[in-house]
Amino acid sequence: MTATAPVDEPCKPLTGVRIVDFTRVLAGPYCAMLLADLGAEVVKVEIPGGGDPLRLQGPPFHAGMGVTFLAANRNKRSLTLDMQTDEGRELAYQLCMRADVVLENFRPDVMPRLGLGYERLSAERPELVYASISGMGADGPDHRLGAFDLTIQALGGYMSITGERDGAPVKLGTSAFDIVAGLNCHAAVLAALLQRKQTGRGQKIETSLLEGEVAFLANAALEYQLTGNVPGKWGSEHPQLVPYKVFKANDGWLVVAAGYQNQFAAFLGAIEREDLLSDPRYASESERVLNRDALYLELDAEIARHPVESLLERLEAAKVPCAPVNDLEQVFAHRQVRHRQMVREVEHPRYGKLPQVGSAAKFSAFDVAAGWTAPPMLGEHTGEVLNEWLGLDEAQVAALREQRVI
Repeated sequence: MTATAPVDEPCKPLTGVRIVDFTRVLAGPYCAMLLADLGAEVVKVEIPGGGDPLRLQGPPFHAGMGVTFLAANRNKRSLTLDMQTDEGRELAYQLCMRADVVLENFRPDVMPRLGLGYERLSAERPELVYASISGMGADGPDHRLGAFDLTIQALGGYMSITGERDGAPVKLGTSAFDIVAGLNCHAAVLAALLQRKQTGRGQKIETSLLEGEVAFLANAALEYQLTGNVPGKWGSEHPQLVPYKVFKANDGWLVVAAGYQNQFAAFLGAIEREDLLSDPRYASESERVLNRDALYLELDAEIARHPVESLLERLEAAKVPCAPVNDLEQVFAHRQVRHRQMVREVEHPRYGKLPQVGSAAKFSAFDVAAGWTAPPMLGEHTGEVLNEWLGLDEAQVAALREQRVI
C-alpha cells in the first residue's frame, strides 16, 4: 500500500480547475472523469430530455441508467442545455468563458457552428485549454468520418493481430481505444495545464481514436517499419518467445510465460518433462520459436492432464511466470485487487450505493478517492451551476426552464 494521506487531507492537484465537458459516449467522458478524480470541477453539459446517449445504452441498466454511463461519469455535475437555441448557445459561451478547460468530441464543424470553436474562445480567454477528441483526427482526408471503437479497431490494425492464428479477426474485449483516447487526452490536458502555469497561456489539444490506436501498436508497428513483415495473429502466443501462451488444464485455463532459457528449464522441471531439454529442437530460445508447433503438441497434452490449482502451485514454487485465466468475479475477489483498493463505492441520494473501479494510480500526498461522488442524474445540477458560475437567480433559472432552454 502507498502511504496513508495525512489526517488534514490536502487539496487534490486540480482543485480549483473548472472544466466544461461537452463530450458524450465514452472517450471524452472517461477523460473528464479522470480529471475529476484529481479534483477538477467538471460540469457535464447534456441535451435536455435524453442527455448523453450512454444513459440509454443497455441493458444492463441501474437506476434507469446504462452501466457504461455509470462507469465513466463519477465526480461530475450534470447541466442540461439546448444549444440549438440562441439562449442556450450564449449560456454555453458564458460557461466556457469561466472555465479553465473545455472538452468536446463533436464532428469538426459542430463547435465552430455553435460559436464555441477554439479560435473564438481563445481570442477572448487566451489561458483556456481546449481539448478535442475525434474518431479519425482533426484534419486530413478522412477527418470528417465518424468512428466507433469497433471500426477503429479494424481500421487501425489491432483486429489484424488479435485472434487465434488460423481464426477470424477479433476485437479486444472492451471498447479499448475509446479508453485509450480518453487516457491520452487526460495526460495531454495535464501537460497543457502545467505549461499554462509556466507561460500563462492555454492551447488547443487534438487527439483521436485512430491516432491512439496506431500509437498503441508500439513494438508491432516498429517491427513492420523495420522489417517490412506484416505481423499476424498469434492468439495468446508471443511471436518471439516459446512457451508463452494460454494452456487448457483439465478443469480450466492458465497462462505460462516461460520463453527464456532458465524459465523454460524450470517449467519443464515443474511438470516433470525434463526429457524435452535434451531435444535439439528446443535447446535454445530461437530453436523453440522455429519449432513451436511440435513443442506445443507435447506441452498441451501434458498440461491437459492436471488441474489448474495443482499446476499453479508447482509453477509458482519453481518461480515460473504463470497465472489463472480469471473471470471478473474472480478478479474482484482477488486479494491483491482488493488490497490495492480497486473496488470502491459511491452513494447517490436518489439511487443509493454504486460500485466503482478504483484509480489505477495512488498518491502519497492525497487520497485520490476522497470525496468521490456518484454519477449524476440528468440535469441534476443545472440550477446550482448556473447560479455558481453565471450568477443566475432562481427566477432566471425558472424562466429558462419555462423556455425549455435548460
